[in-house]
Amino acid sequence: MKHICIYFHSAVLLTIFITGCRSTAQKEYSAATLEKIRQVENNLGDWVKTQYDTVWNLQDRMKHHNITGVSIAVVHNNEIDWAKSYGWADASEKRPVTEKTLFQAASISKSLNGVGVLKLVQDGKLDLHTDINQYLKSWKFPYDSVSGGRPVTLAALLSHSAGLTIHGFPGYAMGDSIPSVQQILDGQKPANTGAVRSFMKPDSSVVYSGGGTTITQLIVTDVTGLPYDEYMQKNVLDPMGMKSSTYKQPPVGTDTTLLATGYKADGTPVKGKYHIYPEQAPAGLWTSPTDLCRYIIETALSYNGKSGKVLTPEFTKLRLTPVMQDAALGVFVRGKDSVLYFSHSGGNEGFTCYYVGDVINGNGMVIMTNSDNGSLSSEVANSVATVYGWKDYYKPVYKKVTDVDEAILDRYAGTYEINNSKLTVKREGKKLLISPYPGIWLNIYFTSDTDFFVRESQGEMKFQVDGKNRVTGFTDGSTLIRKIE
Repeated sequence: MKHICIYFHSAVLLTIFITGCRSTAQKEYSAATLEKIRQVENNLGDWVKTQYDTVWNLQDRMKHHNITGVSIAVVHNNEIDWAKSYGWADASEKRPVTEKTLFQAASISKSLNGVGVLKLVQDGKLDLHTDINQYLKSWKFPYDSVSGGRPVTLAALLSHSAGLTIHGFPGYAMGDSIPSVQQILDGQKPANTGAVRSFMKPDSSVVYSGGGTTITQLIVTDVTGLPYDEYMQKNVLDPMGMKSSTYKQPPVGTDTTLLATGYKADGTPVKGKYHIYPEQAPAGLWTSPTDLCRYIIETALSYNGKSGKVLTPEFTKLRLTPVMQDAALGVFVRGKDSVLYFSHSGGNEGFTCYYVGDVINGNGMVIMTNSDNGSLSSEVANSVATVYGWKDYYKPVYKKVTDVDEAILDRYAGTYEINNSKLTVKREGKKLLISPYPGIWLNIYFTSDTDFFVRESQGEMKFQVDGKNRVTGFTDGSTLIRKIE
C-alpha cells in the first residue's frame, strides 16, 4: 500500500465487462499439453486466499477485471510449450486476439534495451562504469550539487540506481506533437513530462526511473549513429528470432490488423487506438508473447553456455547480476541456487503485461493484455506456476475475513489524502468500499475491527484511531494515509 495511488492506477477493478471472451488457438497440441492449458485456465489465484474464495477460471476473471483481450505463452524445458489467446484485439471491429497479435510491451522494453546496451559493452564501445557524458554527444547530463560529485553510469541507469527523476511516461495521443529525445530529457515542450534530473546521489538506492532508461536510448544512438529502432532490430530482435517485434514509434510498416487496441480502466478504447512513445527504450516495444518467449529462451540458453545469438554467456550472467537489491541490468532477479527468476512487468496507456523466466530450470511465461487493469496478469502467472510446479514462486497468504459492525464502518467512511491525491471510503450495507479514482470502487476486507486488506494492493493495512476515538487515517505499515474529512 506504500504506493497506493500508483498501484491503483494499473490494477483497479472495473464495473463493465466486454463479451467475446472466447479463445483463439492457432496450433494443435497433444492431449497432455491441452490438459495443462485447461488446468491453467481453471486455477487462477490471487496473492491472498480467504475462507470464502472459490476456484477462479480465466473467462470469469476476464469479465471480472473487464479485460478485452489477453495472450499467453508458456516456456517449458527451454521450448515454447504452448501459446493461446482470448478475447478481442479490437472489440468494435470484432478482431480477435491471435498468437500473432502485437501488444505494447511498455516497461518490458527496458529488458530488451538492457540486452542492446550490453551488446555495445560486449563489443567494447561502452563501459558500464564510465561517466555517461563520455558517450553522450547530442546532449549532456546536467550535473548539479544533488549528485554529490558522483558520476552517473550505464550500470546505474540500467538498474535504476542513478538517483534520477521521472518514473514513467504517459505517451502521446494520435495527432499530438512528438518531442525529440533531448526535449524529453529536458522537459521542454512538447514533452509532457518534467526534466530528467538528479534527486539523490547515484548508487544510493534503487528508485525506478524510466527517465534514466531514456538516457540510455540517446547513448545508443549517439554511439552507433543509428536510429534506436534500427539498432535494436538488427542487433537484438532479429538475432533472437523476434522478427515480428519492433521498436518503431509509431509502428510504421507493421500490418495494422496485427496491432491490439488499448483500453482504459472504464473499458473505453484509447483515443487513436494506442499512444505513441518516443521514449522507445523504456516503453516503445511492440511484440507478442511468442516473440518474448524467444527472448526468455535465448537468455536461459546463453546463461548456460548453450547459445550466444546476441550476448555471450559471460555478458548474459552479467546482465542478470544484481547491481543493487534485486535490480540487475534492465531486469529484476530473485533466487540463486535451485531457481533464478528474471522478470519485468509493464503498463502503457491501455496495455499491461508481464514476463518471467527461470534460467536454471528452463521455465518461463508471458502474459499480455490490452487493458489498463493489471490484476489478471498476476492471477494467470500464479496459475501457470502452480500447474507447472515452479519452485518458490507462488505462496498465497491465507487470511480469515471477519464482519465489522456497521457503526464502525461508518466511522471509517470519509476522504483520505496521500501525496496530494484523495481517496474516498464509503459504506454500502455491511461492506466498506474504497475509491482511488471517481467511479472505481474496491472492496475492503477486514481481518479485525481495524486491520484490513484490498486485493488490488498486496499487504495488510490498519485504520488508526487517536486517544479520543477519532479515525485519523490508515497505514500500510509505514505510510499514513491521512483522513481529512
